[in-house]
Amino acid sequence: MPAAYEIRAGGDVKNKKQSMAELKLRRLNELNSRLKEDLERPRIRVSEASMSLIQYCQNTKDFMVPSLWGSVHKNDDPYAPQQPNTCCSVM
Repeated sequence: MPAAYEIRAGGDVKNKKQSMAELKLRRLNELNSRLKEDLERPRIRVSEASMSLIQYCQNTKDFMVPSLWGSVHKNDDPYAPQQPNTCCSVM
């Protein structure tokens, strides 16, 4: 007759606790390395970034704002519908 209850070794619970602790340690180490990478990332001041953005917007022609930059020839406009090719195209 088989036994109704099985006797378990107490080491199983200890192994689970140890593996959970190792998992937590690995996650903390990964977080620590990501934070170190963030600290090493080069930074610039907000004033420098905003001046760079303003200069880019003033010097780069935006085809979507013709009231500011004037009308654009269809050859130069990247947003204009493309002319269909009369040749075959491979998809």
